[in-house]
Parts: sequence; structure tokens; C-alpha cells
Amino acid sequence: MAEPRQDASKAIYFDALRRMTPEDKLLRTFDLHEFATRCFLYGLSKRFPDATDDEIRKIYLERIDKCHNRNY
Repeated sequence: MAEPRQDASKAIYFDALRRMTPEDKLLRTFDLHEFATRCFLYGLSKRFPDATDDEIRKIYLERIDKCHNRNY
């Protein structure tokens, strides 16, 4: 069962989403994608500290390729 505090946080978050314009929602999506990509690359650089930037990028692309849904 969710904690009351989590429920309140979700309600605030969803209320903020409802108030956003479609353009704002799209821009927020781009921001979140960029943030997630940077976090992923940072994690890979910590996991493979001796890898070059090009090697990290290659690992990133290989792992992203494994994530795509091939059912469509």
C-alpha cells in the first residue's frame, strides 16, 4: 500500500502535468530523455573507467539497441 506522502506527491505531480500545455509536456519529455541519457552515460563511464568516450558511446548504443521493442 502506498504511503500517504507518496499519494500526495503523485497528486501534486499529476496536477502539474494537467496544467501543462502539450508543448510544455513535449519539452519536458525531451528534458527527461536528455537527463536519462546523461545518467546512463555517466554510469557506464563509472563502470568502465578505462574506456574512452568513443568506447562508452559504443557500449551505450549497443545497450540501447537491446532495449527496443521489436513487436511493432
